[in-house]
Amino acid sequence: MRRGIKNRLAGVSALVLPATLLCPVAMRAQLPLGSSLLLNAGDQAVLEAREVRKDLNCTVYPVKPELGFDLRFHSGFDVSLPLSDVAGEENELTMLFRVIPDAHKDQPAYFVKHIHVPKIEDDAKGDANLHGSFDLGEGSYHVDWLMRDRTERVCSFYWDSEAVLGPKDKQIEVALPAGTAAPVVKEPFHEDPPVERAQDSPPLSIKVLVNFAPQMPDSAAMRPSDTTALVTLLRRISREPHFGKFSLVAFNIQEQRVVYRQSSADKIDFPALGEAVRKIKLGTVDAKLLANKHSEMEFLSDLILKEISAGPHPDAVIFAGPKIMLDDSVPDELLKPFASDVDFPVFYMNYNLYPLDMPWHDSVSHAVKLFKGTEYTISRPRDLWFAATEMIQRVVKSSHGRTSNAASAQ
Repeated sequence: MRRGIKNRLAGVSALVLPATLLCPVAMRAQLPLGSSLLLNAGDQAVLEAREVRKDLNCTVYPVKPELGFDLRFHSGFDVSLPLSDVAGEENELTMLFRVIPDAHKDQPAYFVKHIHVPKIEDDAKGDANLHGSFDLGEGSYHVDWLMRDRTERVCSFYWDSEAVLGPKDKQIEVALPAGTAAPVVKEPFHEDPPVERAQDSPPLSIKVLVNFAPQMPDSAAMRPSDTTALVTLLRRISREPHFGKFSLVAFNIQEQRVVYRQSSADKIDFPALGEAVRKIKLGTVDAKLLANKHSEMEFLSDLILKEISAGPHPDAVIFAGPKIMLDDSVPDELLKPFASDVDFPVFYMNYNLYPLDMPWHDSVSHAVKLFKGTEYTISRPRDLWFAATEMIQRVVKSSHGRTSNAASAQ
């Protein structure tokens, strides 16, 4: 058995070789024996030496940290490896790297995985391209990286990385604590931790209508980033201490159906929502609906009227999702009779990655305007944070205003 030190398994990341997932292992220094990973002395020596080696002829390209819609800094690396360098019988590559925060140099995070390489012809041309990713909190980091094969040939590389918010974005609360390196979250619909609700006032009731659809209407599937943006917005709403009752209507305009509904619950059930969203089949529409060229408009009209007029009234109604560009707008004559009864704020969080290409108002914009609502365009992660922050402040202020008016009337 090789000599080495043992460390603790901590999570899963998106470190990938074509058709092969790499699972990272996060470890901390000087942990007690009995945990699950053996870091051999040779690997430890390579990491400590911090010398670039190319016994195994790979090239590493660090990826600069970038804030994602999930409000985590995403970082990583790309690796190019000539196929001729691993040609022959089946091989195995072991990739190991550690991320050391400058503020906590005694608390590095380690990531590792063994990668199976199939038999490759000796005259194989081209490169194998690998990609690794991990998430960061704000701060400066040093990365020590190595990869070796079964014959102990080593490729090693080292770089510094900085995850930093711009001067105008310092108010953004990054999802990971500063000085933290963590695996990439693969499941966006994970359970939300408990929230300590405000005790100085009754919990506010919020209704959210979300169109879970791809950014581009003709896309056959939602991109992970599209889903992440909408789920992050819901989490931002669900974790506001002044909000305590949540009604959620998730729908898909292409299928013209409500895929998930939750009424006046104490929290948003993200796992149940995720299960429902994954069942959306884009590009499939009931043949009966295809026969009616106004079916999408009618579906949206019925949905808006039902959710706006249904009692008891919430403290705010929030629409969210990508633009819904229909040939016909929701008729004014359908909405105006209800507009005077809307005594709560209405918002539209319009997720639009290409505002210059799609600058015009959509069907939801038209409806929200009739209710004297407010529209925000979400094109970047910072837009999501600041729009949600302003919206929440306006909802709380509106509720306090109605409470004060009611008290004065009495």
